[in-house]
Amino acid sequence: MTSWPAALTLVRHGESVGNVANERAYSEKTERLDLAVNDPSVELSDLGVRQAEALGKRLGDLPPAEQPTVVVVSTYVRAQQTADHVLATAGLEHLPRDGDERLRDREQGVLDRLTWYGVRRHYPEEAERRAYLGKFWYRPPGGESWADVALRIRHALSDIRSDYADDRVLVVSHDVPILMTRYVIESLTPQEAVALSGQVVNCGMTTYTRAESGLQLAVFNDATPVEDDAGATVTAHE
Repeated sequence: MTSWPAALTLVRHGESVGNVANERAYSEKTERLDLAVNDPSVELSDLGVRQAEALGKRLGDLPPAEQPTVVVVSTYVRAQQTADHVLATAGLEHLPRDGDERLRDREQGVLDRLTWYGVRRHYPEEAERRAYLGKFWYRPPGGESWADVALRIRHALSDIRSDYADDRVLVVSHDVPILMTRYVIESLTPQEAVALSGQVVNCGMTTYTRAESGLQLAVFNDATPVEDDAGATVTAHE
């Protein structure tokens, strides 16, 4: 069987303008996020850029034998921008880099850009269905459940395993795909995966290293690169 990569590091994108709009909408108890673009086109905030640069500094300071050798990135703009700033700051722009749409964020379907205030007003039956099915299994019309995300993550991991055996792979993605990666690799239960919801910080690192039995979790959600940078602060927008 094909070997796993020597290391697999998962990074959530830096804070985005969508994260900021979401937080503002909930603080003001409005029904809809104030965003002029679709989800794939949402860009990083200024803080998100600083977070990515802080992470890039940490990776650039690693010994060459511990630095990534290949990068796989969600095709959403905020993830691509995060990779740009991380690699430029680390001096690793030369690394092979692939975009993979299977690493994109969970699609919200008809609930896109709505807060739960808006969902309960405009789609009360969906709010009831979500409460009935639970966070892992609920699929909004036209969107995805966490289980749907897990399915595409299984396929992406299979290709990473076959294409990058013995590499040190850096993956730049989103919070739910990162949690679903843990779900797949560690055989978590749906309940265990959902319990981690809201914990993945922007530009936090989750790293696996290869062991005899497969990949072993070395660190989950390491925020110290951002914490140690005077120009950045840690955010964990869900």
